[in-house]
Amino acid sequence: MPCYAAIDVGTNSVKFHIGERREGDTWRTVADRAEITRLGEGLEKSGEINREAMARTVSAIAAMVDEAQRNAVAGIAAVGTMGMRTARNSEQFIDAVRQRCGVRIEVIPGEEEGRLAYLAVKSGLHLAEGSLAAFDTGGGSTQFTFGRGPVVEERFSLNVGAVRYTEHYGLAEAVSPRQLRAALDAISADLARLGSGHSPDVLVGMGGAVTNIAAVKHALANYDPDIVQGTVIERAEIERQIELYCSRSQEDRRKIVGLQPNRADVILAGVCIVKTVMDKLSKDALSVSDRGLRHGLLIDRFGS
Repeated sequence: MPCYAAIDVGTNSVKFHIGERREGDTWRTVADRAEITRLGEGLEKSGEINREAMARTVSAIAAMVDEAQRNAVAGIAAVGTMGMRTARNSEQFIDAVRQRCGVRIEVIPGEEEGRLAYLAVKSGLHLAEGSLAAFDTGGGSTQFTFGRGPVVEERFSLNVGAVRYTEHYGLAEAVSPRQLRAALDAISADLARLGSGHSPDVLVGMGGAVTNIAAVKHALANYDPDIVQGTVIERAEIERQIELYCSRSQEDRRKIVGLQPNRADVILAGVCIVKTVMDKLSKDALSVSDRGLRHGLLIDRFGS
């Protein structure tokens, strides 16, 4: 059976997936991993991808392409998201990747991110009938898709990402109640569009912050996508984790079982975004999708 690869180049991490397409258009995972490269480090201030961030991200992508080639994939699709949409020198980065490993990254709009994420959710979770809101929160932006069954009714992207709030409000270390309140107020203002009559029956979250929240809830010393997939996270768990991260330094956060160490600095901002989304949509719980943009990209580009 043919194998294909998808690469999602985000503001905070690069996500990589190889899938084997089987009969009936079902997929078997061959490889699935993410590497935190901080492509958007300092991007808000400078407006450009810095040299160090570019170099480590190019190296990470090259290693992923090498792995894909060792698995004899029939095709590779690579897309870039908010960080690449924002940076003035994205073309320089795209050229560097193409020269290093022969793959061209397509920078996609936020609405397309939302559509692909919704496709991944619908293919990966057995959800009750009714209206669905799916959100994918990353380092630079958050995509929202609203639909019913297979029909997408609305989708949009907002400039709400964990890296920006972490840098602006000093959330990488232990914070005071005043710092936390200021960050939550800013996130709430930036998510104001969610207050315009959106009230889904089911809320699904995806992205590194959401899957790390699930892993911490289950105290997973080793990440297990089968446990994370479909996990229900209630408001009380969100509040518990906010308190957990607020009171700890970045170094102490790295000791929390289930938390990816390289995400220790941005996790508080990520959980604050998730809490605010739940508040805006009046939901007391959400379901977690371990599948995200890369899975939807694979289905969309290489499905039969």
